[in-house]
Amino acid sequence: MIKSQFKSPLFPYLLLLPQLSIVVIFFYWPAAEAIRSSFYLEDPFGFSSTFVGLDNFRDMVSRSDYVATAEFTIIFSVIVTLFSLAIALLLAVTADRVLRGASTYKTLLMWVYAIAPPVAALIGIMMFDTLVGPIARFFQALGWNYQLGTNRFDTAFAMIVISIWKQVPVNFIFFLSGLQGIPKSVQEAAAIDCASSTRRFWTITFPLLAPTGFFLLIINITYSLFDTFGIIDVVLKGEPGNNPVTLVYKVFLDGFRGNDLGGSSAQSVILMILVLILTVFQFRLIERRVHYN
Repeated sequence: MIKSQFKSPLFPYLLLLPQLSIVVIFFYWPAAEAIRSSFYLEDPFGFSSTFVGLDNFRDMVSRSDYVATAEFTIIFSVIVTLFSLAIALLLAVTADRVLRGASTYKTLLMWVYAIAPPVAALIGIMMFDTLVGPIARFFQALGWNYQLGTNRFDTAFAMIVISIWKQVPVNFIFFLSGLQGIPKSVQEAAAIDCASSTRRFWTITFPLLAPTGFFLLIINITYSLFDTFGIIDVVLKGEPGNNPVTLVYKVFLDGFRGNDLGGSSAQSVILMILVLILTVFQFRLIERRVHYN
């Protein structure tokens, strides 16, 4: 094994300095500032601040709208994560078996990945629009008086469907790569030992996809919690009203619309703690069931 030699022991750290500076300036510094602000009642123009201790946290957990937002965020994240993974896995297994026209089939499934979340939301609004949207018209033909933007359930349904549609191609790419990485000898041996394709998938293919699935589980939970902000903002058109929002979007509403900088900082601190707990849970409990060899 060849090791790189540097004339100066400080030179490797100098090479890391640009990346470390980005991490400190754009991640650690804002996080530390959010923690500090969560203990203060901040003036929206930054002229003064009053130390209030844990009052921001107490006020946050005692508000019924915050509890309702937390409940919707859990439901939203679970549905988006499960359906994004399940649909992508089904499409990847199907694409892996396609022989003729495989390139076209895979390209059509991947192209959504290149669309930014706000653009995907804009396309979704066109599909779910109450007046001209084909999906809304289809629902209305079935007797469902679909009302995007005015009905809480209907708006939540649109946000969930658009979020799933945006994330499926990402999962599809990784699942397809994982399937194509399974040795043909293993698949042929499994076909000889077991005639049922369904049983072969759950006993051979699915366990071999466990590392990819675990990685995508973390990515999808992060996506549903944070990266759907653009989709939600476009669907709600900046005016949530009585429609459901996620915790991340509520931080934006309370901080930049309500000028409650201390309260929004307290919400962001709670989010950081929840993500930390979720990450530890995933790596300590779920990863133990994942075999990489």
